[in-house]
Amino acid sequence: MNKYLCSFALSALVLAACGKKEEAPAAVAAPAPVASAPAAPANTEEKVLNIYNWPDYIPEGMVAAFEKETGIKVNYDTFETNEALHAKLVAGNTGYDLVVPGTVFAKPQIEGGLLQPLDKSKLKNLGNLDPALLATMTKADPDNKHLVPWAWSFTTVGVNKTKVEKALGGMPMPENAWDLVFNPKYTAKLKSCGIAYLDSPTEILPAALHYIGKDAYSNSNDDYKEAAGMLAKVRKDVRLFSSTMIDDIAGGKACAVVGWAGDINIAANRAKENGSKDVIEALLPSTGALIFIDSIAMPKDAKHPNNAHAFIDFYLRPENAAQIANEMNYNTGNKAAVDKIKPEIAGNKSIFVETEYFGKMIPPSSFSNEAREAMANAYNAFKKGK
Repeated sequence: MNKYLCSFALSALVLAACGKKEEAPAAVAAPAPVASAPAAPANTEEKVLNIYNWPDYIPEGMVAAFEKETGIKVNYDTFETNEALHAKLVAGNTGYDLVVPGTVFAKPQIEGGLLQPLDKSKLKNLGNLDPALLATMTKADPDNKHLVPWAWSFTTVGVNKTKVEKALGGMPMPENAWDLVFNPKYTAKLKSCGIAYLDSPTEILPAALHYIGKDAYSNSNDDYKEAAGMLAKVRKDVRLFSSTMIDDIAGGKACAVVGWAGDINIAANRAKENGSKDVIEALLPSTGALIFIDSIAMPKDAKHPNNAHAFIDFYLRPENAAQIANEMNYNTGNKAAVDKIKPEIAGNKSIFVETEYFGKMIPPSSFSNEAREAMANAYNAFKKGK
């Protein structure tokens, strides 16, 4: 997509068939027996695959289609935050063959040996992925050995525009959408219709740091103290720390949120399906939003690696990757899927970000262990109102 984040020009694949001219048989002695090529090793794993993913993050029918094609039974569990997944990986003996960490967490997971390298020879559809996105992911996964992109989006401000405008009265919307959730001038008014934050320190503190002009992925304790001071000023106005953001927005529990653009778009569609006429949208703050990339990876203790590779390759088919955008409102890094994406989805600037705005956005990075501790302390104190 020439106007969007990555160049998704599709290459033509030319297949040439070659034949052998038939000749009259010569009167020669019978040839010596030729050893046949060794057969590919059979998949002797039990027909089971255990997946651990985020809620509302897989197209309807994809698991059933994989099971029907392969005969592999999929056990599918969900987690709410990167912190929850990370704790399970650190504890070991996860019981899962595939997990979907954000790249912010994947870097220390790779460095700590919690994820195992993928066998690229088993991923024939790997070439469908966009090189630009893979290059971005090398910050977390050098040489792209461990991760395959599942979907990407960004952390931003979402609003029920109908309710927000009513709550603000005659006050105009701010130029910078982050003001709606971080500036007491606006939060004091919006608390009447509900402000919700994602219940995760690694989602809220980077956004808060960015808002006060600091590095969103700072490793400075002083920066976290300053961000905590800013957050303390709006604590009384925050209604929810949400792990069910889609339902909270669609169900009217919150009119302004710090959330994921993909989930905000899902909530907008769900609200319409439920008969609501309110306008729900993911905003593009003037100072930029925070990009995240979620990736498929194999835990070090995966017991069904062949089945895991089979599922990844199944997902990398263009028609399957396109469903992430068409059904889930998340961007896909699969360049071969572009022509299968609905025009109204491809034209949504909060899904496929235009190049001019992308320059303002904050790419994912990672934190030191000390920064994670400082972040957790700041977040817990903020959440408790201390």
